[in-house]
Amino acid sequence: MTWTAPAVERDPVPPTGTEAAQLRARLAHQRATLLDRCAGLDGEQLARRAIPPSTLSLLGLVRHLSEVERGWLRATAAAADLGYLYCATDNPDGDFDDARPADAATDFATYHRETTAADAAVGQLALDHEGRHPITGTAYSLRWIYLHLIEEYARHNGHADLLRQCVDGRTGS
Repeated sequence: MTWTAPAVERDPVPPTGTEAAQLRARLAHQRATLLDRCAGLDGEQLARRAIPPSTLSLLGLVRHLSEVERGWLRATAAAADLGYLYCATDNPDGDFDDARPADAATDFATYHRETTAADAAVGQLALDHEGRHPITGTAYSLRWIYLHLIEEYARHNGHADLLRQCVDGRTGS
């Protein structure tokens, strides 16, 4: 049987709550939106590139956002000493370039593992907590990191909408 990306529930973002709860809920919603755009597709469909020479694909977005979660929440905010998942020095765009249909299930498992680990790493940190980027040494507050991730997901979810429409005509809401 061919592996397909599972369906996902997207919970609405509550209109009230603390700032931290609002940011976490908005990030969770963006994560679920990405997974919703991938739901029901097999590895071949997920790895399909819409417009040559672009290497952008839904699977590439999943891999890229795994890397983003790991880098910003775990390595920067929580100061975990981590290497890259897909972006080696010889190919900094490996998250997109090397997306392979046969690896889709593994890449989705990695994404889920990274988002779970990211949430655990910063779950007890205050929004004013400052972490240092492991390469540049620049200080970033957890609040800034959440806002940056929400922005990054929103931009890439727009790409995901177009990529999904190219695969099977489905549009998202």
